[in-house]
Amino acid sequence: MRVGLLGAVEVRDGDRAVVLGGPKPRALIAVLALHAGHAVSLERLVDALWEDSPAADVRGALYTYVSGLRRLLGDVVVRAGGGYLLDLPPEAVDVELFTRTVAEARSTEDPAVTAEKLRSALALWRGRPLDGVTGSWADAERARLEELRLVAVEERLAAELALGWGDRLVGEVTALIEQHPLRERLHAHRVTALHQAGRRTEALAHYRAARAELVEELGVEPGPELRAAHERVLQADATCGGTTVVVPAQLPTDIADFTGRGDDVRALAGLLSGRTGTAVRVVAVSGPPGAGKSTLARHVAHQVRAEFPGGQLYAHLAGTRPAATDPADVLAAFLRALGVPEAAIPAGLDDRIARYRSELAGRRVLVVLDDAAGEQQVRPLLPGGRGCAVLVTSRQRMGALEGAHQRELGVLSEEEAVRLLDAVVGGGRSGREPVVAAEIARLCGRLPLAVRIAGARLAARPQWPLAQLARRLRSERTVLSELRVGDLEVRGSLALSYAGLSGPARTALRRLGYLELSSFASWLLAPLLGCSSAVAEDVVEHLVDSRLADASGDRYTLHDLTRAFGRERAEAEETRAELESAVTRAAGEYLALMEHAALRMPGAAEVIAAESVSTLDDSLVADLLAEPERWFEAEQTGLVAVVERAAALDLSALASRLAAALTSSSFALTNQFSLWWRTHQAALAAAERTGDRAAEARLLGGLGWLRYEQDRLDESADYYGRALACWVTAGDLPQQARTRLELSRVHRERGDLADAITLLDETIPVLRVMDDPVLLARAHHTAALTHTERGDLPAAWSAGDRARRIYEEQGDDHGVALVLRSLSLVRRAERDWDAAIGLCERALGVLHRIGDRLMIAYTTQALAKARLRRGDVSTGPALRDGLAVCNEMQDSFGQALITRTLGELELAQGRPAAAKELLEHALHWWDALSLPLWRARTLRDLSVAHAAAGDPAAGGAAGAGGAGK
Repeated sequence: MRVGLLGAVEVRDGDRAVVLGGPKPRALIAVLALHAGHAVSLERLVDALWEDSPAADVRGALYTYVSGLRRLLGDVVVRAGGGYLLDLPPEAVDVELFTRTVAEARSTEDPAVTAEKLRSALALWRGRPLDGVTGSWADAERARLEELRLVAVEERLAAELALGWGDRLVGEVTALIEQHPLRERLHAHRVTALHQAGRRTEALAHYRAARAELVEELGVEPGPELRAAHERVLQADATCGGTTVVVPAQLPTDIADFTGRGDDVRALAGLLSGRTGTAVRVVAVSGPPGAGKSTLARHVAHQVRAEFPGGQLYAHLAGTRPAATDPADVLAAFLRALGVPEAAIPAGLDDRIARYRSELAGRRVLVVLDDAAGEQQVRPLLPGGRGCAVLVTSRQRMGALEGAHQRELGVLSEEEAVRLLDAVVGGGRSGREPVVAAEIARLCGRLPLAVRIAGARLAARPQWPLAQLARRLRSERTVLSELRVGDLEVRGSLALSYAGLSGPARTALRRLGYLELSSFASWLLAPLLGCSSAVAEDVVEHLVDSRLADASGDRYTLHDLTRAFGRERAEAEETRAELESAVTRAAGEYLALMEHAALRMPGAAEVIAAESVSTLDDSLVADLLAEPERWFEAEQTGLVAVVERAAALDLSALASRLAAALTSSSFALTNQFSLWWRTHQAALAAAERTGDRAAEARLLGGLGWLRYEQDRLDESADYYGRALACWVTAGDLPQQARTRLELSRVHRERGDLADAITLLDETIPVLRVMDDPVLLARAHHTAALTHTERGDLPAAWSAGDRARRIYEEQGDDHGVALVLRSLSLVRRAERDWDAAIGLCERALGVLHRIGDRLMIAYTTQALAKARLRRGDVSTGPALRDGLAVCNEMQDSFGQALITRTLGELELAQGRPAAAKELLEHALHWWDALSLPLWRARTLRDLSVAHAAAGDPAAGGAAGAGGAGK
């Protein structure tokens, strides 16, 4: 499949033309094709298709057009990155093929090859680009494409004039000037073409006419290219015999211990020298502070210097300094190095550019421009001839530098970082402590500057073991102070980039560092800075452009040392009140998003309510939370970091709400037990420091829930007991009732059934008065389970049926499904196998629709047990799937329960040996969980297995402690 935009918009599938329809579908395919292989956001698509007057339901309309395209084109239009992506190789779009062919033309030094490739590129044009698409977006893109075409035409003419074809080009150039009377390069081409055609007088006359028109229309004198063409005509008879050619050699010394970057060295050397088959005129190396860009450039330049007999020019452009080097000053220095007398160096920038390019014409010279501020500083320093090459380094990616090959440097691999450390330390010391050497490399973030400094410090202290430096580097608060030796300093390198940021970007870096986030999305900067999400996106992109943040899809990261620098600057430059305010806004936004995400997740909505209001645009919130589980997964480390930072600032109420919301909406559903414990401990410490008893009680309850989920029931009862004491002291009856309900569940699981019923009898009347139907349903459900365990089946059915009716009245399908499973246990205990099976099957239907994997596993176990009692022994695969889910989610009780059921299944299938192995494994689980009732039940099954295996003595011993169920 191929897409044509350089003319009427068209799509061809093989030889078949696809009928696209009206302007909107054509505009949609055009936008996607111009970014083939990359996601285009919904906002960008809407802007392109509807401009300032979108349809009433603009997203619905967009989805309709996308659906239409998918029907026409198949699965090449895919949803990605918050928008859509045309899944075609870029070369399948004629614009990209044109661009690539033009780039290939620019990379060759042979004007005949250049001209041929440019003719091939221009042959792709079929007419007016984007024909059939209307609107300002299409007009802007059309103008851009027409400009690219005209530049390619000018370059083709330049190549053909270099071949001496001026006599055949005069007519074409004259016609182009009539269409574009103010393009100086076309005027320069006509002067040259007339001159080559032997029409010297006309060439001079045309220069005078062109100059007069430029002065009259634009108020400017001709530029260097037109003046140079004029000068060539005037000096046509001049000779250059007897001139002494000066060969500059300005490269700084190569790095003696240069280590690593093998792929980069080979690639850059091949590109600059042409050994790869394609000589590239300009190579731009970018990367974050301390990545070793200058070191790499110097090393590569020395590798290829023999390829440039015309010499090597070098300039440090001080792009990260407050005042970057003026290109005019660099040109003056280069001209001196090329042998131009001081008196002959022109005064103006344009004249210096012209003289510089004239001096380099016909020569092979390597120009190294280190630490460039940006494209504007570099462009005047680019040679005009094809024989020269330029190697540029910059912290910014110079994507707008025409025809440049971009090479981005990241951190070193661990192996390269350790080798660099070893090379700098010397003496084989790192080889004798390889584990510590690898740790030092990691603590340096594998950043070459940091590793080099660490190595230099060790080299200066031969008495130090590597472990001593590693210990000093482990503290994030002091790591930057440790990474300093002589005139090398990581902090100083970062400070240069920091100083070049805008005010909002500096604030963003400080506050991101203060939160100690390893990963974040651009929206977070809105509350951190107190700005709009649009401004936040601009700020984060500024950080990326300055190489202080890295982008990966819609997520961003800070290097460990950059994060440490940001925190250092935050604590030095901002007041505690400012930082508290920023953290409060960020935490509040996280809380609002968590609560809204939880409403979209099964099992979370019943324990969390959306009480907070987001400050972000509704459309942005909808996009962020379209897949709530994915959002929680992406933001997990950020959420934990915000809880810990809020707790460290003693914002105990906010920290406790965040920790509780995290538990209800994510950690409990995915069994993230270590993060659950970590956030609650941090928030609890803050609550204790500030005397916030309500927060303390809430967090103690959360820890009770955690230990309940981990089946550590004694600890759970202790935490719930402490929480209850706090609520009693506070006189909060509703919270006392909630806590007693949770504590009753713990007692039931421990087998303390009488205590569980006592707590429920105290709690249910209070819950009725509270008028909280969901909580009342949970209490009746807990009572049903407890009565089932006690063998009071009528009471169990009555309580369970009350819970089911309340859940149904509330429209809570998930709650209904859980109760149906519990009611199946009652019917199973009554030996009504068909009713038990029917209830389980109804519950599973709901749970599969909701997607509650853990309760699917539990209900599958209950169904298997009922079927097993009826004589059906075909439930093994489903049980093993359920066991895998319990293993994955670290649910110890579920693992023990299903393992026991699998043992019963093996016993029913006549395989007592396999049954014994499984039942003994379940027995170990019950011992670890301290659940004697379940242990006794499993011992009874084990005695039956021993007896079936022909070992009645062992069976009797096992069954002695058994209990029936």
